[in-house]
Amino acid sequence: MRNAASAFLPLVGLTCLWVSCARTPPARRHVATQVAWQEGDVVFRRGTGTVGQAVVTLDGGGPYSHVGIVAFCEGTPMVVHAVPGEPDFDGDPDRVKLDSIDVFYSTGRASQGAVMRHADSAAAARAAKMAYKAYERRTLFDHEYDDRDTSRLYCTELITYAFDRAGARLHVSQHDVNLPGITEAITFPSDLAACPQLRLIYSF
Repeated sequence: MRNAASAFLPLVGLTCLWVSCARTPPARRHVATQVAWQEGDVVFRRGTGTVGQAVVTLDGGGPYSHVGIVAFCEGTPMVVHAVPGEPDFDGDPDRVKLDSIDVFYSTGRASQGAVMRHADSAAAARAAKMAYKAYERRTLFDHEYDDRDTSRLYCTELITYAFDRAGARLHVSQHDVNLPGITEAITFPSDLAACPQLRLIYSF
C-alpha cells in the first residue's frame, strides 16, 4: 500500500478523502446549541462538494463523508478530526485538527450531519482524551489509509484508534476498495455509523 497512493488518489480524489475543502470562511449553522454534548460524541458530516460525493459513492451510498470526535477544551465542546485540505495557515500540513462544532458543521463544509453516542460515557470520555492527544502531537493525516500504522491517521481511523486506546474497541466492519494499486480494506463513515455500540442522538 505504500506505493499505491500515487495511483489511488488521482482516480478518486482521495487526497481530500472524507471532506469537501473550503478555503473561504464558511457560514455557520449553530449546531452547537442543539445538543447536550458529552465527551466522546462521534460527529458525522456529508461534504458539500464533489469530493464528499465521491466518498459517499465509494462508501456504497452511506450518507456521510467525514467524521470526528468531541473533546471538551476548557468546558467548550470541540471537534477533533483528521482532515486534509483544510489548512489553518499557509504551509499547514494535513493533520489532526481541532475545530469548533459550528465550524465543523458550517454550511460550506456540511450538507447533512449526525451525532452518535457511545453506550459507555466513561469510555467515550477516555477516547476523546486519546484523540485530543493525537491533536496535541500534530499527528499527520494518513494519505495511505493504512490502519496498521497509527503514526498517521485518517478520519475514521482516528475514531477507532481513540476508542481502542481507551480500552473500548469499536465493533466495525470495513470496505474493500477495489481500485488499481489498492487491495486494502478501509473503514468508511458508514462502517462507523453501523457500530452497535453507538446510537444516534441528533441529525440534520
